[in-house]
Amino acid sequence: MDNAISCSTTLRDVKYEIRGQLANRAMELEKRGYEIISLNIGNPGLFGFRTPETMRLAMIENLGQSEPYCHQKGIFPAREAVVMQQQDRGVQGVSVDEVFIGNGVSELIDLSLRALLNTGDEVLIPSPDYPLWSAAVSLNGGVPRYYECAPKAGFVPDPDAIEALIGPKTRAIVVINPNNPSGAVYPRDVLVRIAEIAQANDLVLLSDEIYDQMVYDDAEFVPIATLVDNGVCVTYSGLSKIYRACGYRVGWCVFGGDLERARDYIHSIELLAALRLCSNVPGQWAVQTALGGFQSIRDLVSPGGRLYQSRQSIIDRVEKSPYLTMHPPAGAMYAFIKIDDRFAESLDDQRFALELLENMHVLVAPGSSFNTPYRDHFRITTLPDPEMLHLVFDRIDELLDQHR
Repeated sequence: MDNAISCSTTLRDVKYEIRGQLANRAMELEKRGYEIISLNIGNPGLFGFRTPETMRLAMIENLGQSEPYCHQKGIFPAREAVVMQQQDRGVQGVSVDEVFIGNGVSELIDLSLRALLNTGDEVLIPSPDYPLWSAAVSLNGGVPRYYECAPKAGFVPDPDAIEALIGPKTRAIVVINPNNPSGAVYPRDVLVRIAEIAQANDLVLLSDEIYDQMVYDDAEFVPIATLVDNGVCVTYSGLSKIYRACGYRVGWCVFGGDLERARDYIHSIELLAALRLCSNVPGQWAVQTALGGFQSIRDLVSPGGRLYQSRQSIIDRVEKSPYLTMHPPAGAMYAFIKIDDRFAESLDDQRFALELLENMHVLVAPGSSFNTPYRDHFRITTLPDPEMLHLVFDRIDELLDQHR
């Protein structure tokens, strides 16, 4: 059309295939009556996981106080609860002044990058990444540069490779731990080295820790803020995953390290937070109860717990499949699965995902959606029960049998 409205060029490098064309096609198939097993999004409520009752009650009891706008940083009880959690983890010197509550972590990622970046500034991001990070960097005028988290290394980054990417325009290093999509949980020595690199090069550490308590077996989650002294670290977390409250849209970010060096940065984010007035108030009342109460996630990720058993079912089925391999996820709620090399010429990740949807009515996320240079992986969530997962892998093996 000659009079079509042109869109912003900033969207040119932005993609979010987790809710992209494949997901739209799945909705079309559902409208035609097909039952689609959707494994593309880590959305606990869709698989029968409930938000703890105490959190719902906290919201209900405070609805009368939730009608006015609150402070742009969030209500005091929520921010205070975040401070106490950070102190319990060994993060020193944090007060409510360094905590922001947002409409999910997604909003806070956008605000913190907007406050930090000038046009052309570079941000080091893991590959594979959660694609919101790449999108938010691009939308705020920055340039994503990827450090490889290689499958052969269990998706754990090489700090020396990170250091080699640093240039005059580098402003920040993003760490996603436990990692989405790979499920890797980074060892302490790797995190120590990354923190040292950030401090030595005056870079901001942006640490996405939304899956912080979702770890399995002997994996140890280490908050990277506990390793930062002279640098500046921003830690992100929220209610969506650990507390199964995605729809509440409540996340937070916390500044740690050398807070004096971060004052202007904190004030800039506060200005942006004020421009959007405040985040969802009713959901904020659940934060204090969530962080201070019984941590039900521990039962779910322990042997016998539902998340643990579903993860084990995936591990077992991948081991039995003649076509699939996987580094077992040590954390988070995803499995990042490799398709055998024999299909490399005929079935890349995009075509595999499309055929799996069209022919087997299973929706997965292609691995290249997570900014990988390879096209032989796909991601599924580990949230379904074992029975559904066995059905999924029966269909995957059937599809690959046909291609063999």
